Amino acid sequence: MEKLRSSARRLAACTLVALFGLAGCSSDNGSENAATTAPETDSAPRIVQPGAPGEGVRELTPEELEDLEPLPHTAADVQFMQYMILHHRQALRMTELVPDRSRREDIPLLARRIEISQDDELDRMVAWLEEREAEVPPPGGEEAHAGHLPGMLTAADLERLEAARGRRFDRRFLEAMIRHHEGALLMVDQLQETPGAGQEPEIAVFAGHVVADQTIEIRRMTDLLRQLAR
Repeated sequence: MEKLRSSARRLAACTLVALFGLAGCSSDNGSENAATTAPETDSAPRIVQPGAPGEGVRELTPEELEDLEPLPHTAADVQFMQYMILHHRQALRMTELVPDRSRREDIPLLARRIEISQDDELDRMVAWLEEREAEVPPPGGEEAHAGHLPGMLTAADLERLEAARGRRFDRRFLEAMIRHHEGALLMVDQLQETPGAGQEPEIAVFAGHVVADQTIEIRRMTDLLRQLAR
């Protein structure tokens, strides 16, 4: 979990970098005379760019700011979205099993929350790929990717989940979904460790949402598992 928490921290930082290019803001620390003579309307921030390792930062000129372009997406970004679509589709297959098998009230509510958030994210991922003329994975056969996508259930895992009812189903569902969510966080972590990947603004924000939402849901599912163990 410590690795997953560090992933969340890195995602927050990378999201800010992606949203603002490689720019940052700092206040003007000029002399007292300059502060008193400058017009009150001249409050534009200085924009600085980080240097290479071991180098300092430098202020960007207005001309350089005009030349700044959003960070581009990479092949690793495309693959991440394609694989995450497969990941989300399987999670939705798992939540579909809940209403007919769980006898609690809280687990169906949790499953519905997961369903809503992942349905929305699925639409965003498909749109992201289509806008970049990249292939959208066809539906079906997600279990075939269990060997190389972290957290994915095999066909046998799904059969065991489908066969369970009541308390046994609740426990299996929570354990499987926690593992599934942790796999998604690991996929985000792997994306951020790939040079140049995860920096395009839209994908950086999306990955940050995945980390935030699924970290909260893991916490909630862990609490529910403890309740079942009593």
